[in-house]
Amino acid sequence: MVRVLFVCLGNICRSPMAEAIFRDFVEREQLEKKIQVDSCGTGDWHLGESPHSGTREILEQQGISCDGMESRLLTADDYERFDYMVAMDQNNYNSLTESNNQEKAAIVKLMEFVEDIEEEDIPDPYYTGDFDQTYRLVSEGCHGLLQFLKEKHHLD
Repeated sequence: MVRVLFVCLGNICRSPMAEAIFRDFVEREQLEKKIQVDSCGTGDWHLGESPHSGTREILEQQGISCDGMESRLLTADDYERFDYMVAMDQNNYNSLTESNNQEKAAIVKLMEFVEDIEEEDIPDPYYTGDFDQTYRLVSEGCHGLLQFLKEKHHLD
């Protein structure tokens, strides 16, 4: 089982969007018994909250469910439980690498999996209000990440 954790600041916009999109991709390829997906935040402002209304709306428009998702905080156990910790931007990446006490989890940025990169970070729509751009970038990153995992772990 390959375990993937998407990480952003508050876990209400980007990382739950990535979790929902990636889970949808995984289910479409019937890999849900081989890939586990979750998300969390590095900040505690929105603990227990559902994804942001902008995230919910754009996912609903695309026919992707985020039902039952609630914001949670990154924990020390996450470094042991997950194989990949996927940061939405450089600040989240820095937070993950600064508190990494062991070597199990690979810490990466989602945009590393996009070939023709236009942004190195996924802008936070909580501040920009542009959920369409975020959705597009997250989708591209999730598609690339899934292809990477399928090749690296021989998943089919």
